[in-house]
Order: sequence, then structure tokens, then C-alpha cells
Amino acid sequence: MSKAPPVRSRNLGLAAASALAGLFTLPAVAGTLDTVKQRGTLQCGVSEGVAGFSDKDAQGNWRGFDVDFCRAVAAAVLGDKGKVAFTPLSASERFDALKSGKVDLLARNSTWTLEREAQLGLAFAGITFHDGQGFLAKRSLKVDSALSLDKAKVCVEAGTTTQANLADFFKANSMTYEEKAFPSAAEALAAFQSGQCDVLTRDQSALHGERLKLAKPTDAVVLPDVISKEPLGPVVRGDDFAWFNVVKWVNFALVNAEELGIGTTTIDEALKSQKPDARRFTGAEGGFGKALGLESDWAVRSVKAGGNYAELYERNLGTGSPLAIPRGLNQLWNMGGILYAPPLR
Repeated sequence: MSKAPPVRSRNLGLAAASALAGLFTLPAVAGTLDTVKQRGTLQCGVSEGVAGFSDKDAQGNWRGFDVDFCRAVAAAVLGDKGKVAFTPLSASERFDALKSGKVDLLARNSTWTLEREAQLGLAFAGITFHDGQGFLAKRSLKVDSALSLDKAKVCVEAGTTTQANLADFFKANSMTYEEKAFPSAAEALAAFQSGQCDVLTRDQSALHGERLKLAKPTDAVVLPDVISKEPLGPVVRGDDFAWFNVVKWVNFALVNAEELGIGTTTIDEALKSQKPDARRFTGAEGGFGKALGLESDWAVRSVKAGGNYAELYERNLGTGSPLAIPRGLNQLWNMGGILYAPPLR
């Protein structure tokens, strides 16, 4: 004769479930979005000076692609692109500054990697610039390829993916080199200019700007080789999904605005448009602003702050800037590039 199954106490089950739920209950803390709104200012971490991305002009005003992105976020959240404070950060301190809450957002030409998300607890809110690592070589070397840099002395910024990529490249191609690592990009450039090394390695976009800083820019050349993938984008803390969504969708809004033909000179026309895509973008329908915790015209504000993606790019990096970097991969997906954003719908 089989034994009857044990009688389970319903109360015990409820108690156990309650205890288990308690283990996963997070403390009630204010999210970054609420903090930024209450403070009235966005704290944005930027580089210590990368031409075209984040640098100070002769009057001490911050300029650049990353700077303009921060202003777009400030406009979307606070309604005013001027309500942002910029904190220059070195490569070694940038992620700690973000994790500690010193800044709300990091827009500092940082490469999206698995380690930075999985181990550092950060989240990249998309890609704003598709880049790749390259080399700035002294013209006197008479080389036209990175494969001709065997036994070269190479200046590099310490503690970056650039340093790791450099080692991988020379090892993969059975070449040797002498590494000259420096705490900051400025020190690496100074060492290159003073002759401590033959080559400077950084993201190619940055090398175009570094070359212009030399006393004689024509004495150096950016080699055509691209030795890595460097997807650059804004970074937030990984424990705040609501804030991550806001930053991510401001990024997407700037790309979608270009694709829809919505820019600083056409925004008023878009506000009157009856086209479904335009109406969703302007907030006339869809209710997406409320879903993000923002006003209905958040996307319009982000564009008014400095333009759509194309306007930001051309002014800071492209034909309207001294760098004149071709858009290449950063062209829209339907124009030969790989720039692509989910639709606002």
C-alpha cells in the first residue's frame, strides 16, 4: 500500500514566496532621470581634448560632436541645451567617474566592448561613430602601410583598447615594436612631436585632429590601414534602464531625423506635417515622450539643440570642419553606410 503524499502548508508556501521576493527587492532610489530633472543640469563626461569630438575653443567654450550630443540629451530632458556641465576625464578615470555618479553620461569617444559592459557594469547606448584604430607616421619614415612599421617606436595612450589592439596587430603580423606608453593622449602626442617615437596610434578620427596640432602637420601622414573595430558611443551606468532608454533614444532620434529630412531648417515644416512618421517624431501622436518620462516634443528639442546626425557630423567632423573626415561607414544605411536606427513607433 502506497503512502499518501505529505500535506503541504499553503501558509508555509506563501511565507517562503514572500521571503524569496524579499531577497530580490531593490532599495527605492531615485533614478538618474529624476536626479537630472531635480538638479536642473546634466553632468556630462567628455575627453580632455579630442578635436572634432570634445575640445575647448579659443574662448573656452566646449565644442565637438560628443559635446553636441550631450546638449541634445539636455534639451530632450530639460528643454534647454545649455543646461549641461562638462567634466573633462582622462581614459583612466572616465569609467570610475561614471560609476561613482560624478557624471550622469559619458560621451568621450569610448569603444563599446564586452568587458566594459559585463565586468564594469556599464551600458553603451548605441553607436554614434563607427571608427577604427590607425597610425600617424612621420613622413620621413617613407612608409605607406602599417605593415612596414616593423621595429618602429610607437607612442600610445596607456589603459586603452588602443594599447591592446597595438600589441595584437604586431603579434598577428610577426612584427616587433617598441612601445612608448603615456598616461594621456596629450602626452603621447607631445612625445611623438619631440621625436621619442616614429608613430602615434589612436582612433583614425582622432589622428586627423592630432596631425593638425603638430607644428608642421605636413611632416606626418595618417596611414590608410584600419586595424580594429572601434564602435564609439555614449555610456551610462548599467543599473538604470530608464535612463539608458532616454540616452539611447536621443541617439536614435538624431539618426531618424536625418533619414526623415528633419533638421534645424525643416523642423517647423515637420511640426505641421500630417505624415505618420513625422507626427510620431514631433510627438503629435504615439505618446512616446510620456513612455520615456519626457515631454511629448523631446525629439524635436534634441534636433533643435544642434541639428540631426548629419548636421552634427558635418559641423564637427566633416566638410564644415578642419578635419574633413569622409562619412564612410557613418553614412546612413540607405546611402551606402551602416548608420541605422530603430524607428520611432
